[in-house]
Amino acid sequence: MPVQGDATGDFHLLQWAANYIKEKYNKPGEAFVGLVHRLDRPVSGLVVLARTSKALVRMNEIFRERRVTKTYLAMTTRPLPERQGTLEDPMDKDSRHHRAIVYKKEREGIKMARLDYALERHQNDAYLYRVNPFSGRFHQIRAQLAHHGAPIVGDLKYGYPRPNADKSVCLHAFRLEFNHPVRGDILVIEAGVPEGLEWQRVIG
Repeated sequence: MPVQGDATGDFHLLQWAANYIKEKYNKPGEAFVGLVHRLDRPVSGLVVLARTSKALVRMNEIFRERRVTKTYLAMTTRPLPERQGTLEDPMDKDSRHHRAIVYKKEREGIKMARLDYALERHQNDAYLYRVNPFSGRFHQIRAQLAHHGAPIVGDLKYGYPRPNADKSVCLHAFRLEFNHPVRGDILVIEAGVPEGLEWQRVIG
């Protein structure tokens, strides 16, 4: 399911959420749902939505100012250079082909993408990494892991040889941590990984 409407015209998460709120709270007319951030369509995990325009403004500010800690889980069949470390690469977006480009050396006008990673589990030929991105670039985790020799399972766009049966990729938005925009207390939200066969290679 796409997070928001796209060229496919497929039913999307924003519409699903609006329908849910309208029914649950018996709202007349269309229910407001604001998109705070998005995930790539083949990626699973947490998405934050706002139920009021004021909440949307406040949450957008939190995400824009990087006052949120994002944790992803990524499964590969090849290891990254170390058990844990930091990847920092010059990265750009190829809009024509809808993919990210990672360069080996710094280039003028090209911003750096940075993430931390740590190996959570290794079983047979599967490696499960915990990933914390800092720069939020387009397809950052997918492109950087592939650039360093470990494409994500099922990710044909970035070099994995076989698709997953459901066309997903084994990248999961696992955890978000941020201060509530009104109360100020820390919110920690987690989502369990999908029950697909690919994930069970290291989690099941």
